[in-house]
Amino acid sequence: MIDFILQLKHRNATLFYYGLLCLVSSIVFLLLTKYTTTQVFHVNAWYKPFKFAFSTFLFAWAMAWYCYYLPHFNIQIYNWSVIILLGFEIVYIALQASKGQLSHYNVSTPLYSALFSMMALAATLVTLYTAYVGYLFFTNSFPNLPDYYVWAIRLSIVIFVLFSLEGFAMGSTLNHSVGALNDNSNLFIVGWSKTVGDLRVAHFIGMHALQVLPILSYYVLKNTKLTVGLSIIYGLLALLTLIQALQGKPLIKAKTNSVHERSTNR
Repeated sequence: MIDFILQLKHRNATLFYYGLLCLVSSIVFLLLTKYTTTQVFHVNAWYKPFKFAFSTFLFAWAMAWYCYYLPHFNIQIYNWSVIILLGFEIVYIALQASKGQLSHYNVSTPLYSALFSMMALAATLVTLYTAYVGYLFFTNSFPNLPDYYVWAIRLSIVIFVLFSLEGFAMGSTLNHSVGALNDNSNLFIVGWSKTVGDLRVAHFIGMHALQVLPILSYYVLKNTKLTVGLSIIYGLLALLTLIQALQGKPLIKAKTNSVHERSTNR
């Protein structure tokens, strides 16, 4: 792990330190969930900035690692695009959490509506820029890297982009639930609904292909066909959870629902 951290810092010090800042911030936000009672949509308000900060930490470190392989790529422009755009998101989400107010889906005033639109624009720009990085991985050759590893990076970026853009399905309806209004359940930290469909499940699975697939390919599979096969399965898993959510079905059904159903059927 120490070797990885030192190598990552060498490859891209800017995104390394930004990711580290996001990691520290996520820990602070998580601690705040234990010492505050402010809630948004029936869950502690600080879970949301925690999730976004931690996810940004993973994204920043992953892209810092992958972009190092690209020839003739202006990494500094990409770095500062990620820092400014995603940094804006995290700061605004944390600010709203401190006030017990919505960040996403908040169109209660012209100002909040504009800031929500700016967050959507920021996330979209980072996604499109990352899609361009994926394009460069498809159009360049990497003779010093194993083919299976290169394909893992390529396909993980494709899946990331597709399911990152799935966020529009939530933003356009101001709702991450199908069958209720922004339902949250006590499902560990993610808070996915146990009663209705939740569009965040596919969003989460798809976006974290960026870390899962290259790691499994490089350290476990070590085979191009297996890597492509796993990537297809992984993408289908994300797609199936999206279809399930659109049908109004939760990923994990609440036990209380089953008890209630048995009692009403007697």
